[in-house]
Amino acid sequence: MTDDDYVYDEASGEWISAAEAAEKASAAETVEVRDAVGNLLNDGDQVTLIKDLVVKGAGQTLKRGTLIKSIRLTGDPQEIDCRHDGIKGLVLRAEFVRKR
Repeated sequence: MTDDDYVYDEASGEWISAAEAAEKASAAETVEVRDAVGNLLNDGDQVTLIKDLVVKGAGQTLKRGTLIKSIRLTGDPQEIDCRHDGIKGLVLRAEFVRKR
């Protein structure tokens, strides 16, 4: 498609340029993940737990103040994929962490 092409936007009910439609599509794919304080989180950030968390299935409790390194964002704005010693596939809720 070129910039002269127009597509129908069903959300607004208007014809918009192809470039504008591409911008809307890329913006819709971007997910903002914010920690408990409101800081924006990115892949690779370090976070600290703000609350003791019991990890189901691991028989372990992560204590408040535990540092989690190298987080990965998922498609969900409230979930963070991370790794911790002895716990594989750990997924934390963003409301329980603070960016370091």
